[in-house]
Amino acid sequence: MRDPSVSRYTAGRLSPIRRVADLRRLRDEQFDVLVIGGGVTGAGAALDAASRGLKVALVEARDLAAGTSSRSSKLIHGGLRYLEQLELHLVHEALTERGLLSTRLAPHLVRPVPIMVPLPAGNPVARVGRRAYYGLGVAAYDVFAGLFGTGRGMPLHRHLSRDGARHLFPSLRADTLSGAIRYYDGQVDDARLVVTLARTAASMGAAVVTSARVVGFLREAREVVGVRVRDLEAPDEPEFEVRARTVVAATGVWSDDMSQMLSDVGVRPGLRVRASKGVHLVVPRSAITGEVGLILRTPTSVLFVIPWGGHWIIGTTDTDWKLDRSHPAASARDIRYILDQVNTVLDRPLTTDDIEGVYAGLRPLLSGEAESTSKLSREHAVIEPMLGLMLVAGGKYTTYRVMAADVIDRAVRRLGGSARASSTADLPLLGADGYAAAWRDRHDIARRHGVPAGVVEHLLERYGSMTVHLLAMMKADPSLAVPLRGAPEYLAAEVAYAALAEGALHVDDVLTRRTRISFETPHRGSESAEHTAEIMGEVLGWDKAVREREVEHYQARVAAERQSQTMPDDLAADAARVGAPDVRGFAADRGVDLLQIDL
Repeated sequence: MRDPSVSRYTAGRLSPIRRVADLRRLRDEQFDVLVIGGGVTGAGAALDAASRGLKVALVEARDLAAGTSSRSSKLIHGGLRYLEQLELHLVHEALTERGLLSTRLAPHLVRPVPIMVPLPAGNPVARVGRRAYYGLGVAAYDVFAGLFGTGRGMPLHRHLSRDGARHLFPSLRADTLSGAIRYYDGQVDDARLVVTLARTAASMGAAVVTSARVVGFLREAREVVGVRVRDLEAPDEPEFEVRARTVVAATGVWSDDMSQMLSDVGVRPGLRVRASKGVHLVVPRSAITGEVGLILRTPTSVLFVIPWGGHWIIGTTDTDWKLDRSHPAASARDIRYILDQVNTVLDRPLTTDDIEGVYAGLRPLLSGEAESTSKLSREHAVIEPMLGLMLVAGGKYTTYRVMAADVIDRAVRRLGGSARASSTADLPLLGADGYAAAWRDRHDIARRHGVPAGVVEHLLERYGSMTVHLLAMMKADPSLAVPLRGAPEYLAAEVAYAALAEGALHVDDVLTRRTRISFETPHRGSESAEHTAEIMGEVLGWDKAVREREVEHYQARVAAERQSQTMPDDLAADAARVGAPDVRGFAADRGVDLLQIDL
């Protein structure tokens, strides 16, 4: 628990000094719960445990949200297609979480986004049937949100004629359209939500350390009592032990690796996790004329076209992946598939020349007998393959809080004592308190600080009520009030703040996750890397050699990704992508053999 004399904001700063202190805590203290994995589930579990008064630590091999949790479709959604599959419990659960996030927990990070379901052209009977079928589904979606959602936070759906649909989305081909239904879901910057979760956990006393790779478990007899950790920012220092009464592995597509570390004592995992690759394209807003998003049915899944500031995000694919899990690669085949699907409804077809950015992520799916990843379970599971070790896997981004509460409930039962029940449904994340008032008064805030109202709006939608701290930094150092070179949508202050308070240790952390410059600019962040290194260097004490090395690493990453996206298939794309060395100083975990082992 934090010192009550220290503010939540100060206690939640993931600063360079805080990392040194938390590393010391890892070596010196025994924790009630040690969480492995800094994605949305791991950060959520650390927050859940800390909010119950437990002594908590979180370790992550790379950066917060470095894997799946920064590479989603950026939606907090109830899963409209789950209604069609009659998985009503999943819809209920997800819509409840959507309401909590958008109204209570993180209204500064989760906001409504309108999405249209186009109704295809056809004979009159077919048109009526489709409108009735899809209309019933969307109406049920709204009913579930209204009856079961905790604070729906989203407007109701609306039926549209063909002219009405094309008014909202002029780029839709008129000959393929008979009308549409507009509904709302939530949009989120997924990586920023994870960082905010981790900071909120830290504000409640959790030790949070990134670039800390778990290399083995500590065992006493047949019980896990901790882990061995390597500090990847100090590769010459020896590994050290972290003691914990319970270890929670929230490692997503690396879940099988956790049990593999215990294979010498005959542990079987009890579940298998398969990786499904999802690729997204980013194009400029000018490439498509529209005010709302689209959801389209494809032969294998669904395709979203989602407005994202001055851009569109288009995705996703859903294909099995057994190659490098650290840096999944998008191939030319993936890109062509997405373009082919979206171009069936656009009056001006998109080409590769329109693409600003591409990103690929891996969904952790609970493996079953089906070969198609789209048929694998989106539900989650919590298992205890060995005393003291708990694995949580599966699920979806929207329901991270449910997964976190489930695994910590089980940890609390094991620990005994008087730990409280989960209270995260009523715990606003950092930046949420005071956000509504700050947004209402944003023009006054802008006048008081001498900045354009648009700057304050941009900061409020990323930092909430913590915006005042960035404005104070800009006032104290005018060089931080300027746009970042090559990315005028972002301020230099955001880079400094990322290193000072958000745990960013490398240029890649800032350009890829604290901001989204790596896929929002045609240069993929390469023109911003040097300026970013200069700003981070002032905070982290980098000399010229370190700054140059950081820029070199980032440029190599961009070059490798560009090359991978020209390759014809997954094998060739993967080989091109892993050619760039990891900035954290260890080889990428290709994991092919582990994924094929019959544990």
